[in-house]
Amino acid sequence: MFTGIVQGTGEVLSITPDGARVRLVVALPEIARRPIQPGASVGIDGVCLTFVAGSPAEAAFDVIDETLRLTTLGGLKPGDSVNIERAARYGDEIGGHTVSGHVSGTVSVVRIDETDTSLTLALRMPGKLAPYVLPKGFLSLGGCSLTVGETITDDGVFTVHLIPETLRLTTFGALKIGDEINLEVDAMTQAIVDTVERVMAARVA
Repeated sequence: MFTGIVQGTGEVLSITPDGARVRLVVALPEIARRPIQPGASVGIDGVCLTFVAGSPAEAAFDVIDETLRLTTLGGLKPGDSVNIERAARYGDEIGGHTVSGHVSGTVSVVRIDETDTSLTLALRMPGKLAPYVLPKGFLSLGGCSLTVGETITDDGVFTVHLIPETLRLTTFGALKIGDEINLEVDAMTQAIVDTVERVMAARVA
């Protein structure tokens, strides 16, 4: 489990095909270079991956075809930067919200509005996820715990507002129109929405 508080960015060192999967090697940022054991979970751009070999300086992960298909990891290249979060530990401060690293889908950047003090992203999401993205609700974008600004349900566009510290620690400052970002909806929000829909459907029936 993760908190959605990205610790920094790591560099993709190599991507090696291995049948229906790839071996992804990433240099973790200094702040995330505590000892790591095979089997440990690491959040890479919001995707929970299992450390299989190497060290924090050259951490290797196996990524299966389904993950490559459903997330942005399939488009990574050596030299790319990715958001990194090590798994939460008991006793750690929980500054974001509970994040599983199980990506719900991807969203595309449709507008970027920048001021001296913040950056606002307008993002288009798949229609099936729209019920779970609510104004002032939680979600994880690229592994980062964020609060939804406004939603425009007709065309599936919503906004998030990013402060300079978030831009400094993540890859968001380099985003361009058309870029894709991994989205994980809040599990509690999804459970509540699904439950209410089932109850309402049963009453109608």
